[in-house]
Amino acid sequence: MDDPLTWEDSYAIAQALADAHPGVNLEEVSLMTIYDWTLALPQFDGDSQLANDRILAAIFQEWFEEVNRL
Repeated sequence: MDDPLTWEDSYAIAQALADAHPGVNLEEVSLMTIYDWTLALPQFDGDSQLANDRILAAIFQEWFEEVNRL
């Protein structure tokens, strides 16, 4: 079983989101969408109240970099 994810696991969350939403156009993904999709991840066990724009932007950045590797 996978370890539970929390807001501190931005890279692992980004990987899980990329797996759950392959081919999504990241230019159309809002921070609110990242929040909702993260909470919907089966392995996510973080407190929904602890999310903020900085955390969500970090997840987005990790996801963007994972999809757009050089």
